[in-house]
Amino acid sequence: MRDTPVQAGGGRDRASMVAQAKKAIEEGSQSFAAASKLFDQRTRERSWLLYAWCRRCDDIADNQDKGGPPIQPRGGDQGDLKSAEDRVQGIRVLTRRAFAEQPTADPAFDGFGLVADECNLTPDMANDVISGFALDATGWAPTNERDMLRYCYHVAGAVGVMMAKVMDVPDDDGDTLDRACDLGLAFQMANIARDIVEDADSGRCYLPAEWLAEKGWEQGEHALPDNRFMLASLMPRLIALMEKHEAAARLGAKRLRFRQRWAVLAAANIYGAIGRKVLDRGQLAWDRRVVVPGYEKAWHVFAALGQAIVNRPDGPDEPIIWTRHDYRPVAGW
Repeated sequence: MRDTPVQAGGGRDRASMVAQAKKAIEEGSQSFAAASKLFDQRTRERSWLLYAWCRRCDDIADNQDKGGPPIQPRGGDQGDLKSAEDRVQGIRVLTRRAFAEQPTADPAFDGFGLVADECNLTPDMANDVISGFALDATGWAPTNERDMLRYCYHVAGAVGVMMAKVMDVPDDDGDTLDRACDLGLAFQMANIARDIVEDADSGRCYLPAEWLAEKGWEQGEHALPDNRFMLASLMPRLIALMEKHEAAARLGAKRLRFRQRWAVLAAANIYGAIGRKVLDRGQLAWDRRVVVPGYEKAWHVFAALGQAIVNRPDGPDEPIIWTRHDYRPVAGW
């Protein structure tokens, strides 16, 4: 019996993997798809391959298809939790095979193996992302703001670090990697703000329990229709935190090549707009899903062009004393 040959991408044709990854991002995130078009071809294709892995991991972890609602809501009986944990373990196994340059029978994982080889992504980087899925699999919810930020790191900040590697940021440029993490944190906080009610319907809550306790709520009560006015009063706090990390991220984007900088700033503008729309709508923010329509996306892309040309971001109001490493530990959760 012959050994399976070792080859990045599991032996699949690169063009076919890129085509499937492009389809995944177009179906899964119109905002990321729009911003990715601004990259040069090499960076664009690599970003698609990375996104496809993230999307596929998310679908496996939540037993869903293309970002739809979970087929089984989280937080059920022990059998449901065991099934969720088994799915996360499956993600780990497939990802290890991808790093080992072995075929996985899944184009998203094979594509990830290829981009990991091309961009020197490490198993630790991937494991940081998978740890976010593991937290969800156990029915975890944040106790305090630091917990929430750690969760944001695992599901988005760590992806930002890998995206920085896709854009050729070297390992020894720790500050730029930290700022890439900040952008992921900001993106995820925008998602949390937008999806509060939707998450609650699936048994999830990513607002800190301490924030809810200040309003006299148990988890789940925050999303009830009668509590929307008070829920909206938490949004200035969440969106201010989002904007702090968004502003820090713009300092990192300053060091990127022009087309990369333009794409990153466009994505920052679009996702920042989601958070700010939630804030502006107040208690009506969750009556219908907040979206950024195409004409607004076009404006944000145009604004990002000017920002990328001028390239003089202000940064956050407070000194940056944090790094991505402040959010990495998961022990004891």
